[in-house]
Amino acid sequence: MDQKKSIVVVFKSDGMGTTAAQPLRETLARKFLSLIVDADPLPAAICFYTDGVKLVCEGSSVLAELQVLEGLGVPLVICKTCLDFFGLADQVRCGVVGGMTDIITTMWAADTLIEL
Repeated sequence: MDQKKSIVVVFKSDGMGTTAAQPLRETLARKFLSLIVDADPLPAAICFYTDGVKLVCEGSSVLAELQVLEGLGVPLVICKTCLDFFGLADQVRCGVVGGMTDIITTMWAADTLIEL
C-alpha cells in the first residue's frame, strides 16, 4: 500500500527567500502556492510566523492562492504573537489564528517540513 507523506509548509518571511527584492519574493511565493493547488498530496498544513503572517493579511499578493488552498481543506495556522507584534490581528483574511503550541503540534505531526 502506497502511503502519502504528511508535508507541512512554513512561511517565515513575506515571500520566498530573504535576500531577493520584495517583488521577486512575492512572485515566487505566488507561483509556488498556485502550483501546489494541483499537488498530490496537498500540504497537510501551512504555518505562518514572523514576517510570514503578512501573507494571510489584507493586501497580500498571495491571498487568493491561500484562500483556494484553504478551500481545498489545507489548514493555515497563523502565529497570534506575530500578528499582535505587527498590529495585523484585525487584517487576517484567511486561516486560523493560533499560538506557538498549535504551530509546534502541526510541525511535529509532519513527515516533512518545508521552510520558506
